[in-house]
Amino acid sequence: MKILMVLTSHDQLGNTGRKAGFWLEEFAAPYFVFRDAGVQLTLASPKGRQPPLDPKSDLPESQTPAMSRFKQDAAAQKALSQTVKLADVMNVLAAESAASVSP
Repeated sequence: MKILMVLTSHDQLGNTGRKAGFWLEEFAAPYFVFRDAGVQLTLASPKGRQPPLDPKSDLPESQTPAMSRFKQDAAAQKALSQTVKLADVMNVLAAESAASVSP
């Protein structure tokens, strides 16, 4: 099974100047469920590379076991730092789809 997890590249909340990004728990919890189940994961974001983290999602009072596990998992951190550009993923999917319907 293959799963595409898409994270944001947006790092500001409108014109407020406040930092924004993905919510760590919303990434970490399903990431480990999928990875532990042996799913082939692809992490993508509109700009590729490291997506911005919403700093409010990593406050001490917000910590969960999945977040703690992520912080101790070098492979998960590396995967997150190297997200694929979403456009590149879409191009690959389009090519695979076209190949599967060709005679």
